[in-house]
Amino acid sequence: MPSITSANVANAIVKLVAADALPALAANLIMGHLVNRSFEPVLAQAGDTVNVPIPPALVANDISEGSAVATQAVNAGNAAIVLNKHKESSFTIPDVTKVLAVPDLLALYLQPAIIAVCEAIETDLLALYPGFTTNAALGTPGADLTETVIDNAETILFNAKVGTRDKYLVVSPESYSILRQLPRFSEAQTYGSGDAIIRGSIGKLKDFNVFRSQLVVKTGSTPLTTHNLAFAKDAIGLVTRRLPKPLPGTGAVAEYSEMGNFGVRIVMSYAPNTLSQQFTVDVLYGCAVLRNAFGQRITA
Repeated sequence: MPSITSANVANAIVKLVAADALPALAANLIMGHLVNRSFEPVLAQAGDTVNVPIPPALVANDISEGSAVATQAVNAGNAAIVLNKHKESSFTIPDVTKVLAVPDLLALYLQPAIIAVCEAIETDLLALYPGFTTNAALGTPGADLTETVIDNAETILFNAKVGTRDKYLVVSPESYSILRQLPRFSEAQTYGSGDAIIRGSIGKLKDFNVFRSQLVVKTGSTPLTTHNLAFAKDAIGLVTRRLPKPLPGTGAVAEYSEMGNFGVRIVMSYAPNTLSQQFTVDVLYGCAVLRNAFGQRITA
């Protein structure tokens, strides 16, 4: 049986923290769950470039009896995404042994750090809206969303050959409230469910899975312009890679908290200036528009 040492205890604490981070990761990502994610448990550093393949476009050719097929050069598209975003959230715990004795304290400290990192990623993903230039933005700045605007957005994505891929609509809380109050979207006798009134959730609308986010970008002065976004999964790419663990014997230990093609690093080290244990949650990632035509800006 291995002996109990300070090193073993330190590793056990970080493993416990990393395991507890998983539910918080899953619960606080919206855009991160909807976009095309590329994650590999390989080490990387800020500035590295990851090439995300994009399926090529092929055509069907006529062929007559006995003739040869028309071969097509299969050149997959490529989106180069730079790992240029390194976000961290740190906190200190004076008596780290209490974390082992009272697990609820772990959630008290850890979840705000996880939420802060997730919100940074969500903000960066939603800030990609200017990159969707294939089609002009729909809607009117400062005006309420209408059924016609949502219908036109879905038609545009359908004509872009999104096909059977899921389509998503991420809007601000204010735009979500407007959609929830439109009679044809909320009343049981017209929409068929009335969920928007009973549960407060729109669910699916005009073939969009509808979500709301407090981080939808708003620009300008009063009235603000809200930049809602309609898109399919391959419209946006999110790439995350592992950061290396600290060198042994340097006074810091680390573990990875990973699930669903996404992961963060959690580092515990001693902070002599505060005589406490410092925890850092950080992530290295990059994001970019993959398929311009698969995204549609909707202003309000």
